[in-house]
Amino acid sequence: MPKPFVFRLEKVLEYRRQLEDQARMALAHAQARHKAQQEVVKDVETRLTDHVDRGFGAKASQADIWLWMQYRQALERDFAAAKAELQRLASILQHCRQEAVLRSREKKLLEKLKDRQAKKHNVAENLAEQKEFDEMSTLRYEPKDS
Repeated sequence: MPKPFVFRLEKVLEYRRQLEDQARMALAHAQARHKAQQEVVKDVETRLTDHVDRGFGAKASQADIWLWMQYRQALERDFAAAKAELQRLASILQHCRQEAVLRSREKKLLEKLKDRQAKKHNVAENLAEQKEFDEMSTLRYEPKDS
């Protein structure tokens, strides 16, 4: 009866699988945050464009013009801040992608090692079993007298 294959680094492989799962979850979270921030940037840009396109009107008083300009400046500041946050989130997203790829590579490396060791184990077990069968057949062989 062949002995079952036991991978001595199974705990390490499980740990690497956990790290890969965590990296994937972080990547998904970063992608969601990046997408949400893109929507914020689009919204602020749309509001700014609409505000500038509407203008302040022909019969606007000095106070109306001042309010219009203040709101436009506030929208421009919001737009710049939203773009900066989008850049920051894009950097985090890129880092998470690299981390996920690295974790995946590390896990695949151990899985390949496990596969190679399992194949070697199976070959060695098959050879040992064949050798045992050969010895039994040699011992049981009785030559026929001619």
